[in-house]
Amino acid sequence: MNSPEKPPSSRSFSQKLKSLMFGILPTQRAESRADILENLKHAEEDGIVARDAYDMMQRVMYVSDLKVRDIMIPRSSMVSIKRDDSLDECLDAMVESGHSRFPVVDEEKDQIVGTLLAKDLLAFFDDDHKPRFSLRDLTRPVVFVPESKRLNVLLSDFRENRNHMAVVVDEFSNVAGLVTIEDVLEQIVGDIEDEHDIEEEESLIRVLDDGETIVKALLPVEEFNEYFRTYLHDNGSDTIGGLISQQLGHIPQRDEVVEIDGFRFEVVHADTRRVYLIRVSNETID
Repeated sequence: MNSPEKPPSSRSFSQKLKSLMFGILPTQRAESRADILENLKHAEEDGIVARDAYDMMQRVMYVSDLKVRDIMIPRSSMVSIKRDDSLDECLDAMVESGHSRFPVVDEEKDQIVGTLLAKDLLAFFDDDHKPRFSLRDLTRPVVFVPESKRLNVLLSDFRENRNHMAVVVDEFSNVAGLVTIEDVLEQIVGDIEDEHDIEEEESLIRVLDDGETIVKALLPVEEFNEYFRTYLHDNGSDTIGGLISQQLGHIPQRDEVVEIDGFRFEVVHADTRRVYLIRVSNETID
C-alpha cells in the first residue's frame, strides 16, 4: 500500500516563495538591496505581490537607513505640559493639540522630568475627584533616545518596552525633540492621518547613508534651488511635486522618472491623489 503523501515542509515552501517573490533559486543570494527591490518590482508587475505590499516592503528596506533625527518632532514644535499646571490647563493643552502623550517640563530646571498620558486624567472628570488632582503623582518616567539611533532599532525598543513616545537628545544630552511609535510606523505603512494632523515642513530633504537624496514633494522649488545650487524654473508650480506633475501632465505614480534641467526625479512614494517622496540625482535618464 502506498503511503500517503507528506505535505511539503515549511522549508520547501519558503524556498518556493523566495523563488516566486525574489526570482532567485534557494541556493542563490541577492547581492544587494537593489537586487531585492528589482525582484520585488517584477513580482508586483507579475501580480504575485500586491501593490500595497510592494510599497510597504520597499519602505521597509529604507527604514534601517533612517535615524531618529530624520523624523523627530523638533523641540520648537513640541507640545509640553508644565509640571505645575492645573487640571484645566492640562485639559486645554490636550484639547487644542489632540495629542495623547505629552512631555512634562520643570521650568525651573529647564528639563523634561516625565510624560503624561491623557487617559490618566479621565478619573478627574468627576467633580468629586478634581480636588485630588496632582500632576506630579500622574507623571510617568520619561524615555530618552539619541538622535543618531536607527529607526529599526528604535521600533524594536518601542515594542519590547511597550513605549509609545521618547524624548530625543543630541550628542550633548540637550533635548532636540521627540519621536513616537506612530512616526516610525508611518515610514513603513505610509502616513497615518487623523483629524489633528497638519503638514510638517521639517526634514523636507533627507540624505541617506548610501548617499541617496530623498525629498518630500512639498519641498518648495525655491528651497530646492538653494540646496542644490541650481536654477529650476517653477513654471507656476510652488513645489517640486507640482513641478513634476506639470512636466508629466498627470499625477505621477511610483517609479515614474522625469528629467528636468539635468536632474533625475524618481517617484518613490505616491498614491492616486498625490506624490509624497522623490529620489533626486544628477544622473541623466538613459
